Amino acid sequence: MFFEPPPPGEQMAGPPPRARMGLPAWFAPPADEMGVVVQAGVVAARSTNVAVAVPAVRAYRSGCSIDVEILVRQAELSPDDAWELHMSVFPMAHVMSRGGDRLPDRLLRFGVRYADGTKATTVGMSWDPRPGQQPPPGPRLSWFPSAGAVRVSDEVQVHASALWLWPLPPEETFELALEWPLGGIDLTFAPLDGSAIVAAAQRVEPYWPG
Repeated sequence: MFFEPPPPGEQMAGPPPRARMGLPAWFAPPADEMGVVVQAGVVAARSTNVAVAVPAVRAYRSGCSIDVEILVRQAELSPDDAWELHMSVFPMAHVMSRGGDRLPDRLLRFGVRYADGTKATTVGMSWDPRPGQQPPPGPRLSWFPSAGAVRVSDEVQVHASALWLWPLPPEETFELALEWPLGGIDLTFAPLDGSAIVAAAQRVEPYWPG
C-alpha cells in the first residue's frame, strides 16, 4: 500500500493555517525568492470525470513547488455527484484516523517516490508548524489547495494547487504519485525530472540581494 492511514489521532487532511511570519523552510516555499520555473507538461492521471496535470515545477534553493491542475467535469454524473466530486478537491475539514482504517474514497492524495524507494505523501501532514519546531525527516510533501476554481466552462472546472517538496529531490528522475478513488483514479505514478529541478535551483535569485 503506497498511501497509508496516519497513526490514531493524527490528521489526514485539513485547511491551511492562518498567515503568519516565520514559517519554517520545510513547510512552504520561501517568501524572499522568486524561484525558477521548470516546464513539465505532464498529464499525471485521467479518468472519465477527472484529469490531473503538472504544468510546471518552480525550483527554490530549499525545495520545489510542484504546480498541479485538477480538472473536474460533470459528463454523465448527476448534479449531486458532480458537486460531491468538485467539493472533494478541497480538504476543508479535518479528517481523523482511528488507526487501521482505510482512507476515505473522497480523499485526494499525492505523494513522491524516489528511485531508492524513499517516499513522502500528503496523508498525515501537519498543517500547523509550531515556533521552534525541529525539521521533520525529509522528504516532506505539503499540499496547498486553491481557494476555488481558477478556470471554468460549462462542463469543466480547473483548480490550481501546489505541492511543496522539501528538500530538493535527487538529481535523477523521480515519480509523482496520486490516487483518488472518488475521481476514478487508481494509484498512478508520473515521472518528473529531478536533475532539471536541481539545476534550476542553482539559478534562484532573492528578491532583495544581500
